Amino acid sequence: MTEYGRGPGSEPWHPEDPLYGDVGWGGQQAQAGQRSPYDGRPQQYPQASQYGGWSQEQQPGYGGQQHQEHQQYDTSGQPQYDQQFTGHPQQQQFHQGGWDATGTHGQVPYAADPGDPYGQQPVAYGGEQPDFYGTEDAYPPPEPPGRRRPEPDPEPAADAEEEHAVLPGDDEDDEEHELQGRRERRGKGRKPVKSKKRRTGCACMVVVLVFGGGLGGVGYFGYKFYQNRFGTAPDFAGEGSSQTVTVEIPKGAGGWEIGRRLKEAGVVKSADAFVHAQGTTPGGDGIQAGAYLLKKEMSAASAVKLMLDPRSQNNVVVTEGERNTNVYAAIDKRLELPDGSTKKIARKQYKSLGLPSWAENNSDIMDPLEGFLWPATYPAAKGMKPEAILKQMVTQAKQKYAAYGLDGKARELGLNNAFELVTVASLVQAEGKTHDDFRKMAEVVYNRLKPTNTETNRLLQFDSTYNYLLGKSNIHISEKEINSNPSPYNTYTHKGLPPGPIGNPGEDALKATLNPTDDGWIYFVATDGTNNTEFAKTYAEFQELKDKFNASSGN
Repeated sequence: MTEYGRGPGSEPWHPEDPLYGDVGWGGQQAQAGQRSPYDGRPQQYPQASQYGGWSQEQQPGYGGQQHQEHQQYDTSGQPQYDQQFTGHPQQQQFHQGGWDATGTHGQVPYAADPGDPYGQQPVAYGGEQPDFYGTEDAYPPPEPPGRRRPEPDPEPAADAEEEHAVLPGDDEDDEEHELQGRRERRGKGRKPVKSKKRRTGCACMVVVLVFGGGLGGVGYFGYKFYQNRFGTAPDFAGEGSSQTVTVEIPKGAGGWEIGRRLKEAGVVKSADAFVHAQGTTPGGDGIQAGAYLLKKEMSAASAVKLMLDPRSQNNVVVTEGERNTNVYAAIDKRLELPDGSTKKIARKQYKSLGLPSWAENNSDIMDPLEGFLWPATYPAAKGMKPEAILKQMVTQAKQKYAAYGLDGKARELGLNNAFELVTVASLVQAEGKTHDDFRKMAEVVYNRLKPTNTETNRLLQFDSTYNYLLGKSNIHISEKEINSNPSPYNTYTHKGLPPGPIGNPGEDALKATLNPTDDGWIYFVATDGTNNTEFAKTYAEFQELKDKFNASSGN
């Protein structure tokens, strides 16, 4: 038997034998240009005359008497028996029953070929060696690569049958279920036709819903588009109900924003109607920021007309140069509070209203909020809190002053801090009348504050500071009255600036204070007593202007 075969004869496998594998592997590899597993060397195949006659006791090699034949392969991989190659250096002699008497042999056995998958196997089959091909569960013998067939794909496992409780009368159902399972296995898991019908019905329903929803959405948005572009905006009719409401309009709000706020308050039915009415009403774009007392459910045209009427505005207007006492009184009136209510709240809560950190409050200052209620229009309607309105004014002033960088500018102009600069601006606002007056008036203040001033010796001598002290606006003040009042707000007797601002300066006066003229002005007189202010550089020129004033006023 050869190393790979099973036959009991002394002949190796014949090439026609379907299990013949050596030549197939060796030949195909050689033809493919690969190296033969035996490197072209002669391969010996021991053979025994009887399948089970080998014994380790008879011979250490293969046991018992053996017949060996010298077998070699030619270049094509075919075995050559009892042949000798020309030029072979030695002759191999083999006799029945063993080697010749000389003990020599013609060829040294080759070492185990690492490429031979069977080279590391035991050299002989003994009694203790199991035959892997002789049993019922034997592995099939190897086949040449060219004759191997791919293994068939495993059949898909049949779906497990649904387990259910066996009830009487279920035999027919079980048989039908088993037949259906067989059909499904034969059909490779195909579902019954009934499931397909059910799936088809669901798909149709989904398609109908999708298309129906799409058509409905297109129709809805198309209608809305038509209404927005060509339809009439929803609107109330008439001048409104008896119920009133206050609506606050912020600064810079346009028609759409105003309409939106009115709609939220229930004044108009739609913002579109308000915008249309505002555009078709003469002067409709003149609606100002503030608080408006309006009626609910008004037509858009009626709402626009009422908002253009100043009587509908619930606002407090702080004018440029206005004193705080007047502002407090206006807030009381708009909020329908007792006189003096807002003034008391201002004195108690001024620290919580948001004053800038550089604002001062010493014992000489009459009102710590003076100069910090920025001139503008503020909503003030019944039900609102006075402190809320004051806080809006202070916040506005703080933002404006911060935008001009008053701290740095004050030092450039010879002042100590931003608080003094606001005080100068309040003086300029109180004494000047026009923008040109403001710049000249600012120069007059700075020149009189200089230590080198020999004309007035650093006395401002402003009537406005004394009038602020008295809460009046009187231009006819006697020298006796002035000289008898020791208040620090009396700039006829006290050098330098008053303790604090004497009013709320506007932006024009503030800009002039930051950019005064440089012409040497140190005197001024309102020659007509009201609007015409003239300036002088010397005391002689000042006396001329004073005589002119006396002549116009009848003094």
